[in-house]
Amino acid sequence: MSELQNSLLELIRRTSAEIPDDVNQSIIASLEQEKKGTIAESALKIINQNIQLAKRKSQPICQDTGSILFYVDCPVGFDQILFEETAKEAVKLATKKGYLRQNSVDSLTGKNDGTNVGPGAPAFHFQQHRSPEVSVRLVLKGGGCENVGAQYSLPNEKLQANRDLDGCRKVILDAVLQAQGKGCGPGILGVCIGGDRATGYEMSKTQFLRLIPDRNPNPELDKLEQDILKTANELGIGPMGFGGKTTLLGVKICAANRLPASYFVSISYMCWAYRRQGVTLDADGKIGKWLY
Repeated sequence: MSELQNSLLELIRRTSAEIPDDVNQSIIASLEQEKKGTIAESALKIINQNIQLAKRKSQPICQDTGSILFYVDCPVGFDQILFEETAKEAVKLATKKGYLRQNSVDSLTGKNDGTNVGPGAPAFHFQQHRSPEVSVRLVLKGGGCENVGAQYSLPNEKLQANRDLDGCRKVILDAVLQAQGKGCGPGILGVCIGGDRATGYEMSKTQFLRLIPDRNPNPELDKLEQDILKTANELGIGPMGFGGKTTLLGVKICAANRLPASYFVSISYMCWAYRRQGVTLDADGKIGKWLY
């Protein structure tokens, strides 16, 4: 087995079994805020216990190990074909070892070949840069939270949402309201304002690569993030929809240019099992450092 395959196998194992520290700390802080003796407190306690147990036993945090999304920042000349081939072999091995559930099926036949590899699975997003460093970030995104993602086209007459940031605010909060805890809340929102239908969703998911406590460098988007987080947590939906103060752990928003005829707001939802990890790789494919 190559060094690169070894590194990617360990990245998959750790992403599947261990919640990043920023997410874990956010869940613990939310647990302390919930009213004692409530179902919301009980739900967060169970979530926290699940996180500790999965890490200790090196087993998947959730039975739905999710869509496998690789984000690779690499120098010019990096062999993307070899990386994809190696990553697919690492995914097959991780599935065989039980780090990933046999979780990918043919959309036409429903057949599951047990490898988690097929058209579009896993998904790869390569970004070239002029630095010699290679960094690989992995997101495992569950199907339940994927189901409650939403895309709106502004203006939206029903919600009285115009083509402005207040209109964006209205549709984002509507998406939270429609989810009602179905996406295994408390959740994290990744949002893209603008773009086309495809790039809007794609860019919304890149927001999951950010740390929960970070702040948006754009003052207007920062204000919108903080406002939606505060307002959503006042809706009373709470963990798993059981009521309480913790509906969302974070809101991350980016913007992309759009055509004058279109104004999309694309909202991706991440469950509490926020599986996101990353590594830098040296020239031999060995792990240099962990990114989260």
